[in-house]
Amino acid sequence: MFKKILIANRGEIACRVMETAKKLGIRTVAVYSDADSGAKHVAMADEAYRIGPAPVSESYLQIDKIIEVCRLSGADAVHPGYGFLSENPHFVEALDKEGLTFIGPSAQSIRAMGLKDAAKALMEQAGVPVVPGYHGDNQDLRFLKSQADCIGYPVLIKARAGGGGKGMRRVDDPEEFASALQGAQREGEASFGDGRVLIEKYLTKPRHIEIQVFGDSHGNAVHLFERDCSLQRRHQKVIEEAPAPGMPDAMREAMGAAAIKAAKAIDYSGAGTIEFIADVSEGLRADRFYFMEMNTRLQVEHPVTEMITGEDLVAWQIQVASGEPLPKRQEELAISGWAFEARLYAEDAAKGFLPAIGTLSHLRLPENQARVDSGVRAGDEISPFYDPMIAKIIVHGPNRQAALGKLLASLETIEVAGCVTNAGFLAALCRHAGFSSGDVDTGLIDRDLAQLIAEPEMPDDVIALAALASLGLTRPRTGSDPFDRLAGWRIWSASRQFALLDVAGDRREIEVHALGDREFSVHLPGGAATYNLIAIEGPRITFDRDGGRQSAVVVKDGDELTVFFQGHAHTLGLPDQLTTDDETGEAGDQVIAPMPGLIKVLNAAAGDAVSMDQPLIVLEAMKMEHTLKAPRDGIVGEVLASAGEQVLDGTVLLTLEADDAAAT
Repeated sequence: MFKKILIANRGEIACRVMETAKKLGIRTVAVYSDADSGAKHVAMADEAYRIGPAPVSESYLQIDKIIEVCRLSGADAVHPGYGFLSENPHFVEALDKEGLTFIGPSAQSIRAMGLKDAAKALMEQAGVPVVPGYHGDNQDLRFLKSQADCIGYPVLIKARAGGGGKGMRRVDDPEEFASALQGAQREGEASFGDGRVLIEKYLTKPRHIEIQVFGDSHGNAVHLFERDCSLQRRHQKVIEEAPAPGMPDAMREAMGAAAIKAAKAIDYSGAGTIEFIADVSEGLRADRFYFMEMNTRLQVEHPVTEMITGEDLVAWQIQVASGEPLPKRQEELAISGWAFEARLYAEDAAKGFLPAIGTLSHLRLPENQARVDSGVRAGDEISPFYDPMIAKIIVHGPNRQAALGKLLASLETIEVAGCVTNAGFLAALCRHAGFSSGDVDTGLIDRDLAQLIAEPEMPDDVIALAALASLGLTRPRTGSDPFDRLAGWRIWSASRQFALLDVAGDRREIEVHALGDREFSVHLPGGAATYNLIAIEGPRITFDRDGGRQSAVVVKDGDELTVFFQGHAHTLGLPDQLTTDDETGEAGDQVIAPMPGLIKVLNAAAGDAVSMDQPLIVLEAMKMEHTLKAPRDGIVGEVLASAGEQVLDGTVLLTLEADDAAAT
């Protein structure tokens, strides 16, 4: 067994590996970039070493620097986590030359499955069913379009070296093929250094079902059953579950056998995942699943497999890498109960799942009924350099409905301020009738997106608490001064104050009267209501309104207030009292960078006539491309950025002439 392991990764997966290593009595070494110098994984490790600036190409992808840290620290093995160097055969070979053990498969196995086209050809030879498509070397636009025309639309363009939904485009119309191909190639080149693609038939009602496999150096291989990863947005997984709902025994057996066949075809050792796409237009059938790809690493969603099997997959990885045989045979593995994992991201679901950045000024994650894998803490920054995951929320129950109920209850306790998150979207998914019943496919989110991202109606109680907080009337009492107990009160009459709030873009002036000790009358659209603040413990406020007692959490972050109430998060703005509505009216005349990023494509010039929602700029940020569109019809005034330029959050990239100028 190893004495010291270096984790060549960051965030929650680095923390996850460290937890198991410490249970096994193995010391851990962290590496970090300048952006991560105060990160949680650095604090958890026994030793930590800086390896470069924030960009991954200058830090976490620097093989020589990681090997140098192995020498300095005396680490005898390296765990790659997922992403970064986890599927890089050159990294494995470099470690081999230094006499260091890579906790994962061989370089040969990684190469065999590293390119989707070659992997599919190999699987066809091994007798594993594959999706109809073109997996060859010819990358000419006309040729690829002819292949797509033969396959029949819709088709899926996929970066052959890709993963995580990057370099992937669905094409429904032949006229859109060329632009979709260019986008997939750019993203593939940026993310993996390989812009080559393959073309596949897009199944109209597919389920994404994957099988967890494990092999060892003694020729053994097992599977640890399936995970259903069909709930996806932008080809990235959102909620995963195990086992797959409605899975017939015959299909589970067939998929498991195919997965083991795939692993043995490349003499696989370590943890791997065989990803299949299943055509469920006629239900789950043993003859309607197809190999998509193999991930030669631990998956983000591995905890759901751990929950239903009771096995620690990281411990398995370490044991197998140290030369031991698999801990269990196939007949010793069984499914127990049901598990879900939800990925909590810093992203704005209502704005096309745009990744967000910010400082986590307030963070409360589920306790007791959920396992939480996270690499951040309150006060940490979500930066533009890395994946914006905040945490993985994992639950287990005796059956699907019980587990899903625990997941929803857990999501409703999440409190994050300082950065927009997808927590409300995840909770809406759990309430979705189709998902709740197990009727899922990869198109569910797109079909019902409007319903899933709809903002909940803001209760009067939320507006009232925000008004009180904006006036400083919810601050905890700090001393023994009796006047401190009479916030807002005046000697001659009840005080009359006005709170200015931005409620969903609508400026509202809320009248507040102080009636006595922490008792206020708040004038709301539905009439005046009396609020008695029973207890104030930090951001948590227990209040009585007209005889009904409830509690909420109110957090101020800059010019925003976030109120967590009854399982929902509501954000209200605190407008500058000196500005007017007219001063904010220029938003429709500008295209602004929503986050720091690199301008990849600029499709506009001064004087161009554009229409509303016309794509104008492609911005690359957080390893993904984001298309910025025209906010209205008009004429381009100034172009203030250029292709290849790195821009900051909030930078004005392009302006449109004023409406009156455009009309003349």
